[in-house]
Amino acid sequence: MRKSWATSGSDLHLDLGGPGGLRASLTRALREAVRTGRLAPGTRLPSSRSLAADLGVARNTVADAYAELVAEGWLTARQGSGTRVAQRAEPTARRLAAVRRAPSEPARTPARPRHDLRTGRPDVSAFPRSAWLTSARRALTAAPSAAFGYDYDDPYGRPELRRALADYLARARGVRAAPDRIVVCAGFVRALTLLGGLVGRTVAVESRGLWVHRDLLARAGARTVPLPVDDRGADVTALPGTGARTVLLTPAHQFPTGVPLHPDRRAAVVDWARSVGGLVLEDDYDGEFRYDRRSVGALQDLDPERVVYLGTASKSLAPGLRLAWMVVPDQLVDGVRAARRETADTCGTLDQLTLADFVESGAYDRHVRAMRLRYRHRRDHLVAALAERAPEVRVTGIAAGLHVVVELPPGTEEETLRAARRAGVAVEGLARFRHPESPDTGPDGLVVGYGAPPEHAFAAAVDALCRVLRDALGRAAA
Repeated sequence: MRKSWATSGSDLHLDLGGPGGLRASLTRALREAVRTGRLAPGTRLPSSRSLAADLGVARNTVADAYAELVAEGWLTARQGSGTRVAQRAEPTARRLAAVRRAPSEPARTPARPRHDLRTGRPDVSAFPRSAWLTSARRALTAAPSAAFGYDYDDPYGRPELRRALADYLARARGVRAAPDRIVVCAGFVRALTLLGGLVGRTVAVESRGLWVHRDLLARAGARTVPLPVDDRGADVTALPGTGARTVLLTPAHQFPTGVPLHPDRRAAVVDWARSVGGLVLEDDYDGEFRYDRRSVGALQDLDPERVVYLGTASKSLAPGLRLAWMVVPDQLVDGVRAARRETADTCGTLDQLTLADFVESGAYDRHVRAMRLRYRHRRDHLVAALAERAPEVRVTGIAAGLHVVVELPPGTEEETLRAARRAGVAVEGLARFRHPESPDTGPDGLVVGYGAPPEHAFAAAVDALCRVLRDALGRAAA
């Protein structure tokens, strides 16, 4: 019985148009596919029987074309290994483009820092692959078939994950949440985008923070006004003068200054929200990583009807998972779900089910504890190295998260950043995070992330940073 094209071997798209018979057309199409790089060196081609069935030609036509290309050196054929694209030096399409470039035009390659000390980046080399795979297998085995269909009936996240998150957040972060008030999103940015159209025309934000968040709110039609930030966190006593009824805060670990919101201000911001019928958006981006004591609980616990809690797996696991969640008050549930339906921006079912198992099995807790120990050692190493080799600087902020602020002598931030770029050290200046309308310019400084380098490269990254500081500050003092 002849095998159908629908069940034959590997798929291979070929255009058999052009002059000549079928064999000549097939030979030309295969040769061009190899020459342009569509068929990479080492690629195994379909058997002559399979390709002939797919193309509707005689098997001898395919066999003759293969034989001709083997003779020319484009393909190789070995018993037991099949017919493959030869490992030859013929340029691929990308290399051909480089060859065709005018001699005077320099090749453009993306700049890659030798040492990545940017903020907000975890050590993705530590992703728990084996434990994640174990959870994925269990989740895949237990998943109902309906879980892999369209999610029209429940676009707010898999119920398994929302139940697991409700239990975990209550236990680890003090969040009061029922599963039906949790919405799973494809990353924190998507969560904030969903909220952007529901939070009013004016939103107060910390005077230092991520410009990405300000831009998202602006695109949603909201004007952001800055709140001063000091060693007690955001000065929420300034809220009545802003005209805002929504404020976005990082209470557990202010980004980027690294201080927690003072208890008096935690209570005050909730009182303000109650008095104006407003909302607090709590960005708990790294609340699980506190090294000198237990993490302070979530602000949301003070008033779940006035605080929207936002969390993410980006720092604890990996940003590539694109998994975040928010716990919303009753008054926002319908609005958030309606916005979610309109965007149809859902997360992969298998990743959600895997994370649910990962949390429920205890693997998530074990991974967070292991990473907490790793990042604490890195922070200690960095602080000790700076104290010894760059005594002119001062490290500020609590022992938490994945970054520190390194305060520099006045007037030295730009020169230090230039020196870092020359040395291949990717690091960010404190001024980059300032709200453009904030009157407070603040001190010169660097925001140094210690999460991104893999374990074997971290010490070298710290050494490079210390050399940059020594050279830049030495020139400034000369």
